[in-house]
Amino acid sequence: LCGPRLTIMEAMPYDRERTSMGDFPMCKECESEYFDETDRRYDAQPVCCNDCGPEVYVLDGVEKGKTAILKVRNVIKNGGIAAIKGIGGFHLACDANNFDAVKKLRERKRRPMKPFALMAKDIATLEKIVDIPESAIPIITGPQKPILLLPRKKNAPIAENIAENNPNLGVMLPYAPIQCLLFEYGKADENFPKVLVMTSGNPSGAPICHTDEETRDALLSIADVVLSNNRRIRLRSDDSVMSLIKDEPYMIRRSRGYAPLPFIYHGNLKGEVLGIGGELKNTFCLAKDELFYPSPFIGDMTDLRSVEALKDSVNLMESLLEIKPQIVACDMHPRYNTTAVAKELNLPIFYVQHHYAHILSCIAENNEKDTVLGAAFDGTGYGTDGTVWGGEILATNAQNFERIAHIEPFIQAGGDKAPREGYRIALAFLYNEYYNIEKVSEIAEELNIASKDEVAATCFMIKNNVNAIKSTSAGRLFDGASAILGIRKVSTFEGEGAVYLEFAAKRFQEREPVLAEKILENSLDEAFNKENAPSIIKTNRIMKELIKRRLNGENSEKLAYFFHTTLAAETLRAVLYAREQTKISKIALSGGVFQNQLFTILLKNLLEHYDFKVLTHKLIPPNDGGIALGQALAAMVYLQKGK
Repeated sequence: LCGPRLTIMEAMPYDRERTSMGDFPMCKECESEYFDETDRRYDAQPVCCNDCGPEVYVLDGVEKGKTAILKVRNVIKNGGIAAIKGIGGFHLACDANNFDAVKKLRERKRRPMKPFALMAKDIATLEKIVDIPESAIPIITGPQKPILLLPRKKNAPIAENIAENNPNLGVMLPYAPIQCLLFEYGKADENFPKVLVMTSGNPSGAPICHTDEETRDALLSIADVVLSNNRRIRLRSDDSVMSLIKDEPYMIRRSRGYAPLPFIYHGNLKGEVLGIGGELKNTFCLAKDELFYPSPFIGDMTDLRSVEALKDSVNLMESLLEIKPQIVACDMHPRYNTTAVAKELNLPIFYVQHHYAHILSCIAENNEKDTVLGAAFDGTGYGTDGTVWGGEILATNAQNFERIAHIEPFIQAGGDKAPREGYRIALAFLYNEYYNIEKVSEIAEELNIASKDEVAATCFMIKNNVNAIKSTSAGRLFDGASAILGIRKVSTFEGEGAVYLEFAAKRFQEREPVLAEKILENSLDEAFNKENAPSIIKTNRIMKELIKRRLNGENSEKLAYFFHTTLAAETLRAVLYAREQTKISKIALSGGVFQNQLFTILLKNLLEHYDFKVLTHKLIPPNDGGIALGQALAAMVYLQKGK
């Protein structure tokens, strides 16, 4: 039920009349095949043909069937943008080798830099644009067909503005009949592109469009033509996104093809619960006894259209899975829209701290019963003390957690703007060092961190405690480091500064492997040769060192690598302290920072060198798209206490 069936079902059991295919009565020929036990279409609920099945058409046009497909192909071939209805919603597509077409899509979708996913005609075409390791072939050709992040080949025949200055490309193969027809229809036409941009059909921040009505409202201003069909999508489902870490799958967005495939957590659990998920990258999780069903990807709850999509999807999946929650778990943040949705359900509410939920999601995925240490590193989460957390070392089990260590608190100025404006974090560290606006402005100008006006505004906030909060966020440190090093002072999409900081560090590591190893050794020596409190991950000195070395003219890529190794070494030191306090030698890594492959590998290698058993994610995202599983586990265990 993780692919096409999920998106057309209205109720269980899976019979035609309970799906969108109930709108299409079978003709006599299809009915004959359906009831013939010797036929391969026997008891196939969605069986249909050209006479009795769904029909494709150009939205608000006259073209249907073959002429509709040919029109859309012609628009794409000539540099236009098409919205195309697939299994779980609409995509926006254009020629991936047409710079102007990609530029037009970026302008219309208001997506200046974030990479676009690509769909190639076949595996032979993919091999011309990305390096495909042996371990990737079963993933990219399997039935789920996620978007897989792979290293791009030099001189790959695609437009540079697909993923500018990015060493990776997100690629997939066709998985829906209409996608195959787009590539194959009219085989004599060799001019039709073999690689298409295939990105989610939605305005920025909104959920993927899945009806003609939504598409009229949201996509007609973006697409030159819309190819739709009259088979209703009941549950929207975005493409799943994965990467590989040491040839192992590593989920980034769990949706089509994988959700709601359940996880089993053994523990004699009884009951029915709902984890409503996080505010960003929202998914929810329904659980019945020991089975936990994470939902397809919904989106960011800052957009009210996503909030409505969450409510609709919860109702539908409760019906499909025949689960009636006795309790709903949500984040502790009082102002999250997900918290408001939880309150509207008129169920008992169980509040779960954000980073505890992160570690529980990793525990649940690994079916771990013992108490473990957890490193929860991400952008933001509401702490039990009312401050912003994001760099936490916890002792965790399914019943409770204890905060053992954390990143040294720093000032995060600008509120919700801070994640996109890394220069604010950089300026906060500068102000903390000098307490002099003129000096901060001088350094900011020299390093091209911020303008005088930006310095004045940010320092005013910090000095007067206006929209300036204490934070232990690891994610914001990456943003600040990126700004200090002149890589990204402002991000156009979530995590951009951190992503390009990692790319810079990797370039140095690949170019100077011997020196990179020496930097790691020095980082470890520095971390362990200090008298400072081991329960604090000393990040102030890291940021000060970055500023000092940058002022001395050191290479920014080298310093990006230094940042990764030093943060990994300081984290190791805190984890070793936590082991001394708790006698625990298992640790789970979770949170959005662990999408950073370089940092994840560095820290994991160090921990294993010190004889830790390290639990990581594979099929649940480490980012906020995974916390609903942790929330649901916490609520289920809590439910047992009342039995």
